[in-house]
Amino acid sequence: MCGIIGVIGERNATPILVEGLKRLEYRGYDSAGIAVIDGTHLQLARVKGKLLRLEEHLASAPCTGFIGIGHTRWATHGPPTEENAHPHTSDRVAVVHNGIIENYQHLRQRLQDSGVVFRSATDSEVVPHLIEQALQAGLGAADAVRRAVSQLEGAFALGIVIRGENSLFAVRRGSPLLVGVGDGEKFIASDASPLVPYTRRMIFLQDNDVVILQRDSVTVTDLHGQLQQRAIKYSQVSAALTDKWPYRHYMQKEIFEQPTVLGETLKGLIDTVQRTVQLQHHLGQIDLGAVQAINIVACGTSWHAGLVARYWIEQLAHLPVNVDIASEYRYREPPSLPGTLVVVISQSGETADTLAALRFARQMGHPVLAVVNVPESTIAREADGVLYTQAGPEIGVASTKAFTTQLIALATLALALAKGRGRLGTRQEAELVDELLHIPTLIEQVLQQDDAILGIARRWMHAPGFLFLGRGTTFPVALEGALKLKEITYIHAEGYAAGEMKHGPIALIDEHLPVVVLAPRGTLFEKVISNLEEARARGGRLLLITTASDGEVPVAESVLTMPSSGLFATPILYVAPLQLLAYHIAVLKGTDVDQPRNLAKSVTVE
Repeated sequence: MCGIIGVIGERNATPILVEGLKRLEYRGYDSAGIAVIDGTHLQLARVKGKLLRLEEHLASAPCTGFIGIGHTRWATHGPPTEENAHPHTSDRVAVVHNGIIENYQHLRQRLQDSGVVFRSATDSEVVPHLIEQALQAGLGAADAVRRAVSQLEGAFALGIVIRGENSLFAVRRGSPLLVGVGDGEKFIASDASPLVPYTRRMIFLQDNDVVILQRDSVTVTDLHGQLQQRAIKYSQVSAALTDKWPYRHYMQKEIFEQPTVLGETLKGLIDTVQRTVQLQHHLGQIDLGAVQAINIVACGTSWHAGLVARYWIEQLAHLPVNVDIASEYRYREPPSLPGTLVVVISQSGETADTLAALRFARQMGHPVLAVVNVPESTIAREADGVLYTQAGPEIGVASTKAFTTQLIALATLALALAKGRGRLGTRQEAELVDELLHIPTLIEQVLQQDDAILGIARRWMHAPGFLFLGRGTTFPVALEGALKLKEITYIHAEGYAAGEMKHGPIALIDEHLPVVVLAPRGTLFEKVISNLEEARARGGRLLLITTASDGEVPVAESVLTMPSSGLFATPILYVAPLQLLAYHIAVLKGTDVDQPRNLAKSVTVE
């Protein structure tokens, strides 16, 4: 969601804040601003819209100081306007805020009754006024921050500057925030990406940490002022990995990085010499042999990865698998069955609903295995075991390489579960591991059809909607293809199990509707072709993605021929052309590919 950056040091804070906000753009935003302190002066610059407008504003009205905070806002309370943009201020205090203050209406009314005048419609503005009142009551700055925070309910991360104070303050509760430790300068940020140009030494804050940063010191306390010890760790994020050159968009870069990152993910999860899965050191105390059932919990694209994994785990390990949307999981009060392993999947490791599901599962006594891309994330720290996806930074809001690396990790989990239950022989394991090892090469072959997919995109870019059909493991891929198209082109699309077409979606098919049919060879091939024939009979415009040769399939407007693939490779290979199709249509339509409207990269509030 929103992005926070803050700095205290010996050089002008403004360029650092603006550059940091640029590195946080991928999180999604609709307004931006900074606040800078120079001695006794608090300077504020806020704009509606993109950072280019903020840079133009600062060019005409510069802000200079050695302490500052910046923010990119994704509107929740109140529309995207300059008045609602962060930072929010009182007389002496400026605050940037991620998350939601759940009791803000009560606090706002109380503050208004005491004479405070509000200038925004946000929940965030209560925070600087609460701190201001504590300062007026005679408290020191750190105690004033702690008193204000103790009155807040909800999940939030705060960056705070106070006129006349030579300190930068930060608070974390439920929403990600970390500290960067440089020489003679200190930083705060929502994630590591804006800090790696300046330092790799970072402190990952815990809930209810209150931090006082000065140029040469970092002090962490709890809400009662008791000192807390937090280790400095070294981030593995590379500044070079967040550069999209030579690609036009981050999403394009990340699609074409998939052969590399899939290989990197495999290296960490299998023994390439012995052709076996090696998950023991990732599992902690989790005993896969004792697992009697699986609950997979995730959101969005990660949920689609979980749907694919259900097919694999049930087929190989013969374990029952439920796949839940995280925002529904704990509210439907699932029964607590002994022997249940909960698997949570999150690209960022900070997804609020998935983190809440993890904590709920732990309360029920279930072991939790996480599949995440960020080793320093909250979910990675709180899970009993972690499978890392090794995708590297994913900047584009629409997930691509994170999805396919999640599938790789889940495939190795399926193998390990089958092996732990004595259902996987040495020979079969080696054959399936060999299949996994060939996936990076196969997906590279698929990506070579980029020009052909661009041609299809040119023909279909004005379509009013799309229908994606698949069966087996390609059914979740159809869901994912529809989601990608919706996310970045704003064209309505639906993904369906092909056998369900006659139960409703067939009513939509006419000569204007593109129907994308995923038809790999296998036991369901003939059934999918029958569904394709039904769509063709209604005049649908067909794109067939298949391993079959021309003579084996009906005539379609467009055909993409795929390499032969097995159990694990099929869903990973078949999603790549759908990613490229969505990407090219979005570019042709002129939408913001990397930062589509209304969307955030990491959803850190419910």
